[in-house]
Amino acid sequence: MKKLSEATLSRRNFMGLLPGMLAGTSMLAAPHLLSLRQQKEPSLKEELTPEELQNVEKSVMAKDLANYFGKDYSCAESLLMVSLRYLKKPEELVWFAAGFGGGIYHKDLCGFLTSGIMAIGLSSGMLDMARKEAKNRCRDLVKEYWKWWRTVAPLHCAEIRKDGTSSKVCSRLGRLAAAKTEELLKT
Repeated sequence: MKKLSEATLSRRNFMGLLPGMLAGTSMLAAPHLLSLRQQKEPSLKEELTPEELQNVEKSVMAKDLANYFGKDYSCAESLLMVSLRYLKKPEELVWFAAGFGGGIYHKDLCGFLTSGIMAIGLSSGMLDMARKEAKNRCRDLVKEYWKWWRTVAPLHCAEIRKDGTSSKVCSRLGRLAAAKTEELLKT
């Protein structure tokens, strides 16, 4: 019976092979990762659908948004302003949203997304309940708003308003965000 010779592999050689082995295992996971990256973003329309229009027309905040958005108020400022008016808070607080317009001035997180979250936080702090209970409510509503948002639009301005895209996309999105924010503030 022949004795199998022992294979020896120095630590240095093993470490040299490690990147290749890791790359091979990551290739096995690639199809799964690819499908996550290719999840379809919601389509961005310029006009409200009949169902969306019906929902927006019921909203005081969505109607009021037209008085601010595109009239020297950014997306973030306009939604926060109508939220402040709805909550009967001082309008000077709109300055909290001044740095969030245009995706925090970097085409990052949409101002309608961030100011909706600000409004939820403000309304949660106004409730007559213990802090922990109010924070839990805030958390739940923010999660609901975020989940809703993901069905309506991408998170980032750069994906919402690409070069050459009409501002009507943002106007539609703002009206939808105002109506959804109002709905959540009522709960």
